[in-house]
Amino acid sequence: MPDAPPTNSSTSNASAEKERWEEQTLNPALKKASERPIGAATGGNLDEKGRARFTTISGVPIKRLYTEADLSNGWESNLNLPGEPPYTRGIHPNGYRGKLWTMRQFSGFASPEETNERYKYLLANGGSGLSVAFDLPTLMGCDSDDPRSEGEVGKCGVAIDSLEDMETLFSGINLEQTTVSMTINSPASVIWAMYLAVAERQGADWKKISGTLQNDILKEYIAQKEYIYPPVPSMRLVIDTFEFGSRYTPRFNPISISGYHIREAGSTAQQELAFTLYDGIEYLEWALRRGLSVDDFASRLSFFFNSHNDFFEEIAKFRAARKIWYRVMTERFGAKNPRSTWMRFHTQTAGVSLTAQQPKNNIARVAIQALAAVLGGTQSLHTDAYDEALALPTEDAARIALRTQQILAYESGVADVVDPLGGSYFVERLTLDMEKAAFDYFDKLDAMGGMVRAIEHGFPQKEIAQASYDYQRAVEAREKIIVGVNEYAVDEPPPEILYIDESVREAQTAKLKKLRRERSNDAVARALLDLCRAAEKEPAAVTDGISSANTMPFLLDCVKAHATIGEICNALKKVMGTYEEAGIA
Repeated sequence: MPDAPPTNSSTSNASAEKERWEEQTLNPALKKASERPIGAATGGNLDEKGRARFTTISGVPIKRLYTEADLSNGWESNLNLPGEPPYTRGIHPNGYRGKLWTMRQFSGFASPEETNERYKYLLANGGSGLSVAFDLPTLMGCDSDDPRSEGEVGKCGVAIDSLEDMETLFSGINLEQTTVSMTINSPASVIWAMYLAVAERQGADWKKISGTLQNDILKEYIAQKEYIYPPVPSMRLVIDTFEFGSRYTPRFNPISISGYHIREAGSTAQQELAFTLYDGIEYLEWALRRGLSVDDFASRLSFFFNSHNDFFEEIAKFRAARKIWYRVMTERFGAKNPRSTWMRFHTQTAGVSLTAQQPKNNIARVAIQALAAVLGGTQSLHTDAYDEALALPTEDAARIALRTQQILAYESGVADVVDPLGGSYFVERLTLDMEKAAFDYFDKLDAMGGMVRAIEHGFPQKEIAQASYDYQRAVEAREKIIVGVNEYAVDEPPPEILYIDESVREAQTAKLKKLRRERSNDAVARALLDLCRAAEKEPAAVTDGISSANTMPFLLDCVKAHATIGEICNALKKVMGTYEEAGIA
């Protein structure tokens, strides 16, 4: 954890110089014109003496000036250089000079056919990776013709019911040459089985395909609430993918441990950082109990963060994440492979910050958030489209979002220098404070017995709910200003938006009827039965290959037999049960 401020001669000189500046320069200026908070002079914008109080978007007080006196003893040596532990300044010594971040636009809507066209459009316009958004029925493990799917098919992402849909989604896209991220969690292993089967049919080598499966069930219980099974069996499915991936898909990340949705639910930056990294600790603990060696799979763990509006706070969060993860992997888990200690992460700009009012203001917000992610050293980036507070993005809005990244990469010069804000007194102090806040939360979670136990007690849910309430209260009191919403509001006509009608559900339903009529339903029944039998067993640790109870091979058999996502998830419910969240009041 960060040390106390140093007392060496350099710091003493800095403190003395700051005191001189305050007395001779600052105080006379304040007598002429006092400082005013940004926003209403009430609540959190005033200190105990009624003076202006300045805070980050997370409510952390910030000083007007930072000097060397604000940093801990030996901070420069602790910081180190890029590409060297503890990686605060980046995991690659040359930053983006050798390779730019992956410009991975999150996209998916309506049918697999329509989304396939959008993917080809994005790749043709300079996108360097794909990120699949699935609709709500798919995320919840329901087929498009399920009564619970009515009104939601294709609305917030693409509808995927079967292997046939997955083949259509990636038709004409070489999976051995295109990195693909898939944002799905409770049915993640089912979707991954479909993806691997499509790659196999394309003739792709599983050892060469690359991408990321989100597969982060813990944050579903904490924030997004798209869960199916209880935590313990859900964790078993996640560890099955770890074990399978470590043996057969060495370049594919079996999980993207996601703080993004924690932040979207209203957390502070500090909570996003702490809960996300502790989720990573929980997954590691479960994998080690399965018998996996930390260096066999840890190098394929990846993370996913939100980049919000507070520019410096976000940069500090990303820098602290790398340092904390290095400490966790070396001190807590004893990782020997340097790659196991690298914090590799994707970033998405903050969807929750987008406004339906004056939506073109969102272009500026997204640009600032994207710049923070790049200065923080992200490995890949998605920039939100300006119209996403209203609907799924139009083609024009998606192109502007991509062009925002390209302008940063090719025109701004920010990719030319590694960690250009390293050494900034303000940024380094924020980074140290982020680190301390995360370890404080780690201590509390350790005392509870880990994240699964903490979730069962509602701890992270309560913390996020309180933070969300505090921020919303500040906005409604105009202590936090949102341009175009609670300040500088105007009336303007809404922009054209992308509208998805019920024809998508009708088309998907017709495809499902045809599929069930033409496939071997006996083969489907046998495959589902074999899957359930495997799921009933406790996976045993093995030194070579994978456990005989690992569900991934059985899921591959199911999808190849053309079992649908709904049929597979319903079969697993019979073994694993379903989850309902207890009240957290």
